[in-house]
Amino acid sequence: MKAAQIREQTVEELRDKERELAEQLFALRLQQVTGQIENPAKLRLVRRDLARVLTVLREKQA
Repeated sequence: MKAAQIREQTVEELRDKERELAEQLFALRLQQVTGQIENPAKLRLVRRDLARVLTVLREKQA
């Protein structure tokens, strides 16, 4: 997800997206620990998307 797309969303949508990405990250970490992860690169992408969402949320709060 691009930062420009994230900036267009409302604060409520960003909070929903943050919750969704955090749950997805948890599931991927669980898969990694149990050795069932199919795409290890997905873990990195989700982490970066979550960081982007959190950054934009902080920008909007300021």
